[in-house]
Amino acid sequence: EMLRVESKGRSAAEAQLTRLEETERVVKEQRELILKLQVENTELKTKIAEERKSIAKQMELLEGARQELSATFRALSAEALKSNNQSFLTLAKSIFENFLKEASQDLTQRQKSIDRLVEPIKSSLERVDDRIKELEKARTEAYVSLLEQLKNVGETQKQLHLETANLVKALRMPAVRGRWGEIQLKRVVEIAGMVQYCDFIEQQSARVGDSRLRPDMIIQLPNNRVIIVDAKAPLQAYLESLETDDEQRKQEKLKEHAKQIRTHITMLSTKNYWQQFDRAPEFTVLFLPGEAFFSAALEHDPTLIEFGVDKNIVIATPTTLIALLRAVAYGWKQEQLASNARIISDLGKTLYERIRILAGHFSELRKNLERSVLAYNKTVRTLENRVLVTARKFKDLGSATGADIGVQEEIDELPRALKSPELGVND
Repeated sequence: EMLRVESKGRSAAEAQLTRLEETERVVKEQRELILKLQVENTELKTKIAEERKSIAKQMELLEGARQELSATFRALSAEALKSNNQSFLTLAKSIFENFLKEASQDLTQRQKSIDRLVEPIKSSLERVDDRIKELEKARTEAYVSLLEQLKNVGETQKQLHLETANLVKALRMPAVRGRWGEIQLKRVVEIAGMVQYCDFIEQQSARVGDSRLRPDMIIQLPNNRVIIVDAKAPLQAYLESLETDDEQRKQEKLKEHAKQIRTHITMLSTKNYWQQFDRAPEFTVLFLPGEAFFSAALEHDPTLIEFGVDKNIVIATPTTLIALLRAVAYGWKQEQLASNARIISDLGKTLYERIRILAGHFSELRKNLERSVLAYNKTVRTLENRVLVTARKFKDLGSATGADIGVQEEIDELPRALKSPELGVND
């Protein structure tokens, strides 16, 4: 349970770290965009400054031209130009004002064009600034959440270490270790959906001579077949490897653990469980209550699986045993479906036979109704032709009073016959 909590904590921390990295990547892209926009803004400002310098220079040239023009006119003969001086100055002033107006309009138009170019950049920069603020806020929150997750992971790690130490201490006792293995085995069976007293039987024994074989679990298969499971694997050396910090001693203990598993496989194969239980396959499942026990043994003895198969022993961890039990549960479901199909088939046959008999009764009832109709019509004809003819004479002779005797009609329709060939009715 603590390992699952730690795994969830680590997964959450990794998810937070991934989101943080994604946030930093987005911030980096936004910063690069800002730099690019700043460069474009600087270039536009430079162009605007150059345009303004160009216009100012043109204004200076115009002013110089005006001054030169005025000086030129003053240098001319006052008498010759006296009559035209005022009109010329007025014309020059008008021309100059028109030129100045056009230049001012051109400058205004250029300023508007520059503003139109700068406005999207300004808006983009504002949006980028807002986005950066949001990302910075999210990054800060992510860092805070990540720190909190790391803190929780650290606390969980400490608690897990303490619980592991307590578990190792408790598992040193063979009785506790055996009970823990049985609990793990039962939990695996429950997870796989093989409920007790339905698809599996615990602690069933078989007598061989003077000795008694007692497997930890017998998995009941369809067609009365069984699979034997043993959960008495030795774990002492592995537990001792967890208590030492010396790497060399740890490796020695893990090698000893692999050797103990191999020895237990040999011992278990000599029991020949499949010979003592009817219809059992020629192998026994050796259950290791944790994935770490098997991986550690396999790391130091890679041939352990092949050795077990040669000895008719299949090593199973919780994961592989769950898969095996799920397959067995599926087999039970298929067996139940097949059984239900057989029952439905039998019910269908019975129902069909009963419907056939009922159809015979309907046919007999139809025949009886036809005979009743014929008898009724015969009685009506006798009533009309013989009885009523005489009775009406009393009315004619005045000896009878009241309403006339009604006319009795014959029945023309007969009951419909059953014509479906499935009913098997023969008239």
